Order: sequence, then C-alpha cells, then structure tokens
Amino acid sequence: MTNAFIRPAWTPVTIAMMIIGFMIFWPLGLAMIGYILWGDRLDQFKSEINTATDKASEVFSKTRGCGHRRSHMRHRTGNVAFDDWRESELKRLHEERMKLDTMRAEFDDYARELRRAKDEEEFEHFMANRAKPVDGTEKKPGKPKAVKKSGGKTVPGV
Repeated sequence: MTNAFIRPAWTPVTIAMMIIGFMIFWPLGLAMIGYILWGDRLDQFKSEINTATDKASEVFSKTRGCGHRRSHMRHRTGNVAFDDWRESELKRLHEERMKLDTMRAEFDDYARELRRAKDEEEFEHFMANRAKPVDGTEKKPGKPKAVKKSGGKTVPGV
C-alpha cells in the first residue's frame, strides 16, 4: 500500500490539483481528470511499452546486426578472458534485471490489492455508518402520532 500524496483517486489533493489545473490552463485540468480516472493503469501501460520496445529492439538487432548485445561482441578488447567475463556479467545482470522486474510487478499487484481491500473496508464502514441514525435515536415502531381531522382533510401530526 502506498501513502502517496498524489495517487489516482478522488482525493482532496487531486481534486484541488484538477481545479487549479483548469484555472491555469484547461488541458492541465483534463490531464488531471485522466490521471484520476486511468492513473492506476499507467504502470501496466509502461511495462507493456517497455516489453514492446525491448522486442522491437531485439528484432532490429537481429535484422540489422547493430543491437546492444552484438555491439558488445563487435567491440572485443582482444583479451579473451576479459571479454568472456564481461559477456557472462552482462548476461547475469540481464537475468537479475528480469528478476527485479518480475518482483516489482508482483509488488505492484500486491499494493493494488491492498489499496482495493482498504477502499472496500472504508466503503463498508461508510455503508455501516450510513445505516445508523444520525441523531442517535432510533425510530421505534409503536403507536403512530395522532391524526387530527380538519374539514374533511387528514393532517398528520397536527
């Protein structure tokens, strides 16, 4: 769960930023509304874009021969032991990066679930409080108020 001051939700801060955005320059207000409504999808969108970019880069490097991995192969130092060590380290770092990306995605899912659970708990609390009477007195079913008849019309509670 995040305690972020600005998060994609209808909070007082985001509403104030939206109003200020409209006052300064109307597209800023619209951008803030977009962030409030669809901001929780930005992390997923970013990871999808990164994946697509990586795949395009791999395709480009295979067809053109000028990718990141091949550029390291081309620029050999002449020291075979060092070049082998560098390649193995780059491979290890790539694998570590993939693990970290996976862990970050899992944590983002976990944080999103926690936010959802917290929101659900707050909503249930709101609904429970809403069902309670405001002044603390409950209406008891009992004898109704006297109804006075006045000129053929019925006036309740008079």
